[in-house]
Amino acid sequence: MNSLMRKYIFLISFLVLGHFQLLAQNMGYNPIQIVTQKKGVSIRGLSIPDEKTIWASGSAGNIAKSEDGGNTFVWSQVKGYEKRDFRSIHAWNKKEAIIVAVAAPAVILKTKDGGANWMKVYENTDTSMFLDAIDFINPKKGYVIGDPINGHFYFLQTKNKGETWKLVGDDYFKQLPKEGEAFFASSATNLTHFKKHQYLVSGGKVSRLWMDGQPMDIPILQGGTSTGANSIAISPDGNNLLIAGGDFSKDKSSNKNLVRLQKMNNTWNVKPTRGDPKGYRSCVQYLDAYNAIACGTSGVDFSSDLGNDWLLISTESFHVLKKQPNTTKIFLAGSGGRIGVIPNYLNFILD
Repeated sequence: MNSLMRKYIFLISFLVLGHFQLLAQNMGYNPIQIVTQKKGVSIRGLSIPDEKTIWASGSAGNIAKSEDGGNTFVWSQVKGYEKRDFRSIHAWNKKEAIIVAVAAPAVILKTKDGGANWMKVYENTDTSMFLDAIDFINPKKGYVIGDPINGHFYFLQTKNKGETWKLVGDDYFKQLPKEGEAFFASSATNLTHFKKHQYLVSGGKVSRLWMDGQPMDIPILQGGTSTGANSIAISPDGNNLLIAGGDFSKDKSSNKNLVRLQKMNNTWNVKPTRGDPKGYRSCVQYLDAYNAIACGTSGVDFSSDLGNDWLLISTESFHVLKKQPNTTKIFLAGSGGRIGVIPNYLNFILD
């Protein structure tokens, strides 16, 4: 595809999205269909391992699971952990999954029977513990990132599908965290990977991009305890990065809430954007080679040009979202135990 044709497609997409946004504003149209909800529950963990299986985890020990592609969900509470907040989840299939409870005592639980029983595979009773996100780079090898303790990163690793965990040494990180630099557990998407390479973003008074332990300064809002990066996404070819965040205490502000980077000659370069998401965003995801989506407590935004332009498609609040594999569906989860679906994100481009 030549550059002129690509610019033409982006222009048409921009105009279509603008028309869609006007319709949404004038007619009250919301593209998100709520599938299930549960009062008093906040969901921040979401894992979709295949077309049929969806797992979600949240506060008060709640787990929601679908085995029919998201048409229906079954809710359960993890016995003995009814007061815990499971903000991170990773599922391999409908039987095996692992969940992470954030604060002290920090625990990691695993099920092998679809959630009927959970076994404790890790615990740390340090009162400073706060585990933020989980990510597996292959079926056996995974990581959990936690807030720094005593000036050192807290980075756990497993090589046996989460059966056992050990602390990664300081030699992995090329620098120690700076004062006020931590990690947010807003959507469990501040830790991700591409092939064998690990990426994570810190937030707070200092917010940086970390690539295989090497830090990079990024021009995102920072300086306060509620500011900084919350989420990172990598394009399917591994050559584009999106980092979303902002200030969750001012969730309608678009001030420095998105960073777009592109790899050229093995170097990541910050690329300017023409329009950013309309507020603080806790989660950002690539949907395919060009399209991306972001959500937060003040709305949901869509981009059809690698994150260069963004248009608000809903003002509904969500914490986390994921694309369903091999489909055009996007599932979103948030407060009130709400799990919603966008049935076909291509409608934003082709309508």
